[in-house]
Amino acid sequence: MECSSSMSFVQPPQKSVDLVRPHAKSRPTRKNVSMSIISRRYGIFSKDAGTLLRKNMKILRQIVLQSEALSKPSDQNPCLLALAADNWLYRFSIKTGEQLQKVYLSPHHKFRYLGWDVSQETFYIKSVQNKQTPLVRQAGVDQSTLLYLAVFKVVPLELVGVLEISRRVFGSSVVDVILSQGVLAVSYSSKVVKLYSFENIVQKYTTKKLVLGERCEWNGVWATIGEPPFGIPVNISISDDIPVLFEMSCFNNGIQIGGHPWHYIFTPNNKRHQGTHHICSLQDGSLAKNGIQDMNCCSLESDWIYFHPDDSGRIIHVGPSTINVLKILKTQECCSQSEVVPEFSITAHRVNNQTASKDSVTSSGRVVKRRYHQLDDDPGQETFRMVEYEDELDLLAVVEVMNTEEEGKAHVCLHDNQTGMFKKKVPLVESWDVTYSHKLFFDLETIIHIEQKKHNQFCCHVYKITCRRPD
Repeated sequence: MECSSSMSFVQPPQKSVDLVRPHAKSRPTRKNVSMSIISRRYGIFSKDAGTLLRKNMKILRQIVLQSEALSKPSDQNPCLLALAADNWLYRFSIKTGEQLQKVYLSPHHKFRYLGWDVSQETFYIKSVQNKQTPLVRQAGVDQSTLLYLAVFKVVPLELVGVLEISRRVFGSSVVDVILSQGVLAVSYSSKVVKLYSFENIVQKYTTKKLVLGERCEWNGVWATIGEPPFGIPVNISISDDIPVLFEMSCFNNGIQIGGHPWHYIFTPNNKRHQGTHHICSLQDGSLAKNGIQDMNCCSLESDWIYFHPDDSGRIIHVGPSTINVLKILKTQECCSQSEVVPEFSITAHRVNNQTASKDSVTSSGRVVKRRYHQLDDDPGQETFRMVEYEDELDLLAVVEVMNTEEEGKAHVCLHDNQTGMFKKKVPLVESWDVTYSHKLFFDLETIIHIEQKKHNQFCCHVYKITCRRPD
């Protein structure tokens, strides 16, 4: 969220006495920092070097005097955010593992899911959902709240606010929300997705600005924000209908918006379109040329598609054995229509198993034709499971997994983001069980793998990519 500096002036009192200079006129109005910068840009100040230096020093003086306090060095260093089951949010040093900060979220709501809005330098934490069971409805208990959303800014860690996602406000069929590119995306059981401006929600419905670690009065009680037993109260309360930016009916509540010019990707809510991804213009909804993308893969898990997080406007389409990077161009025939063209592809290493596709012959000579060929995500073949982008190194990290007789082994392959050329392979020490959920994060020389264990337990593995020592 951008903050604009005010353009106000400080006026002197109507009646004032200057004892030092009794004949001097009233002092002129003082310009703030923004007005001084604008004046200097348009050359209003004198060209004299000394005058310019004095003006610069005045600007610096005002900036220094206006600062809350200088941030700690640890606030600017890379860190690892961890959400614990007991509603504590931890911040650890990525270099030493030292605990830098901890925030208590709430004694009332169980927060469980952490997601990122990378382009806004924001992350959010969702609580578990309140289910409307038949017994609750029969008892007449009001369960209008679906979940709670806590939103934070990073570097340094700052609280944006906590808001309630209510069925009274968003509709009785609301099932989930996510935050992406400053947009609150709300999905419904009717296969409809609605997009709202999160900036507008914060500006209009924030009841009180809260600062982590500061004491404040809330409903007659004084407490410290982010510390037990108080935690962080709900300070963003939506009291009326909010305008919808965009609405779309789609299969599986999935929609992506991005590209240059703006496009959106979705699967129409129709059985005959399942497995395909349609790329359409956001301006008029027209389908782009070659805008229907289909992997045509035979696999247990479906492929996935999204706009590239590097803000290039490209599209990443990931299947079990192929990654296609696409771009949107203006067609030569019509300048108002767009065309989707391939830029490069990354292919998994596969071993051709000739016997898998051959028909078998019985002892009596009868030919038995195979009804199904080998799946594209067969556990015995290397299969793409995840793709992560590292913006500072401009690399794509691709997780490839292959199962042996004993366990699943995974490695991270690093590819050039502009060409797809292979650069490096990083093997993971721990096994990769495809029956449980996994998450992988890649930041500079650090790789983080979070795996789910049995009985709802989780384990976090942290890798550092370093130069090999000489022999």
